[in-house]
Amino acid sequence: MPTYVITNRYPNGYTGSPEDMAAWNTWFDQLGDNLRDRGNPAFRRSTLGDCGPNTSLGGYSLIAADDLDQAVALAKGCPALQKAGGVEVGELTPLNDGLVQRAG
Repeated sequence: MPTYVITNRYPNGYTGSPEDMAAWNTWFDQLGDNLRDRGNPAFRRSTLGDCGPNTSLGGYSLIAADDLDQAVALAKGCPALQKAGGVEVGELTPLNDGLVQRAG
């Protein structure tokens, strides 16, 4: 089953609350066996290129799904969407059995 990364974005200046953390824990519970890695929040960040003017990277999670449509359906429960934020979902593709090839 493929692994998908969900990156979440929050409105600039968003700080979160204990209620928000509870919403994340509820969502993680709802993902059940599809959850591969709860991920981590991003507290310090910088951007390169066009990342949009109104949101900032909030963090990521890894899930397993049969296909992109199922991954998107699972991502619809992401708490960032309830706070005027957004999510991006992408299928991760393993290369070279996890080995990084270095030039040189």
